[in-house]
Amino acid sequence: MTQTLSSSLQGAEAHHREKMRKRKEVQDREVASKTLEKGLLMVHTGPGKGKSTAAFGMALRTLGYGRRVAVVQFIKGAWDTGERRALERFDPLVSWHAPGEGFTWETQDKARDIATCEEAWRFAADALANADVGLVVLDELNIALRYEYLSLPHILDVLKARPEGQHVVITGRNAKPELTEAADLVTEMTLVKHHFRSGVKAQKGVEF
Repeated sequence: MTQTLSSSLQGAEAHHREKMRKRKEVQDREVASKTLEKGLLMVHTGPGKGKSTAAFGMALRTLGYGRRVAVVQFIKGAWDTGERRALERFDPLVSWHAPGEGFTWETQDKARDIATCEEAWRFAADALANADVGLVVLDELNIALRYEYLSLPHILDVLKARPEGQHVVITGRNAKPELTEAADLVTEMTLVKHHFRSGVKAQKGVEF
């Protein structure tokens, strides 16, 4: 019986190895077929948590290769965040501009919100014209576009004209269809469950 069990295990192991060998062949062919390298326009949208978190993870990756990162926060500038504290330690590789005074329902002043977003966009436009900047994070730009604080056609023109190898990631709910159409990568964060609904407040290291 022991010998039968051993033979069965050996057979299962051989079957697994063969299955993984074939899988590797498929994966290797898939990887080898991708030859294009370019700056990507990426959009993180949807109602789920993690849009900005994922963008700052990409910023960390970029910094890991010694490339410059520019971060522009269009809405959440009033917050003291862990990601800002952490990434600014990489100075001078990181430039950070966050003129916002909080979410639009907090300021309750449309003219002031528009002026703040326009100021943020001027900084963003400079970064998007600088070939030395490897990644531009436009945090919550989708919110500014949703409320029409900025001109979407103008922003699309600037994004299209940016340096060839520069990556851009845009975050925020309700991404405009024109933006997702122009993007190379669109990820929609889906809300399955959120601790807010159980009465848990925003906490350091999780939300900010």
